[in-house]
Amino acid sequence: MTLPTIFIAHGSPMLLTDEARVQGLADWAKALPRPKAILMISAHWEEKDLVIGATTPQPLIYDFYGFPEPLYRLQYPCPPAPALADRVETLLAGVTPVRRNPARGYDHGTYVPLLCCYPEADIPVLQIAMPDVSAAKMIEIGQALAPLREEGVLIIGSGYITHNMRMGFHNGGPRDWAASFDAWVADVAVKKDAVAMADYRATAPGARESADGHFLPLLFNFGASLPYDEPVTFPVEGFEYGSFSRRSVQFG
Repeated sequence: MTLPTIFIAHGSPMLLTDEARVQGLADWAKALPRPKAILMISAHWEEKDLVIGATTPQPLIYDFYGFPEPLYRLQYPCPPAPALADRVETLLAGVTPVRRNPARGYDHGTYVPLLCCYPEADIPVLQIAMPDVSAAKMIEIGQALAPLREEGVLIIGSGYITHNMRMGFHNGGPRDWAASFDAWVADVAVKKDAVAMADYRATAPGARESADGHFLPLLFNFGASLPYDEPVTFPVEGFEYGSFSRRSVQFG
């Protein structure tokens, strides 16, 4: 069985206080085939090279500030995934430089959505860093990782399609730049237009205002979808805080 690959708009850790959104993500996860392992690509870990995170239990990283105190006591004691780390290294040989950081634990872009989707924390999880490469290269890396989908691995990107901390917050509907970019991404994803997606900075309306590092995990999911003729759906849509897209994507 080929598993889907998914992108989750995780928002902030406050997501965990929104019962309706948590339930929605839980229902989505229950509708998916149960994975043997999860490969997480979070917007909150960027490195020069692609780095493979811990394969032994490590403390969580509370990489957020000014939030309610209980959020700093969150735990996600899932099993590590050393065999998946080895497989990722093999698949990416010759594609992009890979190194390891055995002490790097999960950041909130990993454990916040996983607490919603798989609260039992009983599936092995591996997190990898986003390397400092072009969008086209990120798509290529995702495509190189695509065989994992046939091996029972759920590849999850975690971020936000639109994320502008300076211009995004307001009380009305989404700003034009956010709505335009969000719609463009949805259209290009459905069309599996790799050329347009790789060139999003130059061609997508609203890209300059909308897209920062939070958008980039989607490129890996998009790449992992390219070998397959499969549906593209949006289990979650809409905006929050004004112009922050909640759009989440399922390929397959």
